[in-house]
Amino acid sequence: MNEIKLGDVTITRVEETHGPIMPAAQFFPDLPAPAWQEHHATLVPDHLDDQNDLVKVAMQTWLLRSEGRTILIDTGVGNGKSRPAVDAWDHLELDYLGNLERAGVRPEDVDLVVNTHLHVDHVGWNTRLVDGAWVPTFPNATYLMPKADFEFFNPATNSGMAGGVNENVFEDSVTPVHAAGQVQLWEGSHLIDTNLRLESAPGHTPGSSVVVLSSGNDNALFAGDLMHTPLQVTHPDHNSCFCVDPVQSRATRRRLLGWAADTTALVLPAHFSGHSALEVEHRGDGFAIKNWAPFSRY
Repeated sequence: MNEIKLGDVTITRVEETHGPIMPAAQFFPDLPAPAWQEHHATLVPDHLDDQNDLVKVAMQTWLLRSEGRTILIDTGVGNGKSRPAVDAWDHLELDYLGNLERAGVRPEDVDLVVNTHLHVDHVGWNTRLVDGAWVPTFPNATYLMPKADFEFFNPATNSGMAGGVNENVFEDSVTPVHAAGQVQLWEGSHLIDTNLRLESAPGHTPGSSVVVLSSGNDNALFAGDLMHTPLQVTHPDHNSCFCVDPVQSRATRRRLLGWAADTTALVLPAHFSGHSALEVEHRGDGFAIKNWAPFSRY
């Protein structure tokens, strides 16, 4: 399945790359070790490399076609970028734009880019290198960015970016788009069209957000980094090591998974590979996976 249609919205998964990324105990330091083995059948092979105990993730974009517009949710790591804190992402050369074209979209076709938050692996293809300068990859698009993250990740106002995972990111993937006049900052919530709206989902970062789809009888939650592993469905109180506000992250995850369970919404996290979308249901004090909706990838 390369794409599905929910209500009046067509959804396609466009992948940049996928594979092992971090040891489970490092990625989720407070998740009990037995949980990984307990849910082994769910996690292996798509979400866990059990030979090396490494969590597997995808860098990908959700491509939406709604009300005549082409919309991208998140833009991966990007090519040719200096990422000294993450060797695996340093100066990549991947065929993301080729994958996008195979899904029927050229850069100039994109009307709207949604960065659910401004971490390194969600903004990389915002720009590309042309004649030695970083320029917007999608020249005709408006880029929606959460105001709270725009302020938090700006190295001019936050010296903590130096030496961290987001080093250089604002300068090469955010500032050039802003300078081109293509950025629209938002806060609270933002109506994209009659089918789609952005909602604040803070905790992972101050401005983390999700895209909510409600069209006809169908609902979906483009969940950004609400979760990085299916274990966070059954263990919703456990965060990744990258969540800046752990308490708020837990509350946000529970709130949104609760909404998804109540409305039978399809949940589409930013980083699930293989089985990449799912429905959840209430179970006891938490949640369980009800169904998977595995997408093929471009």
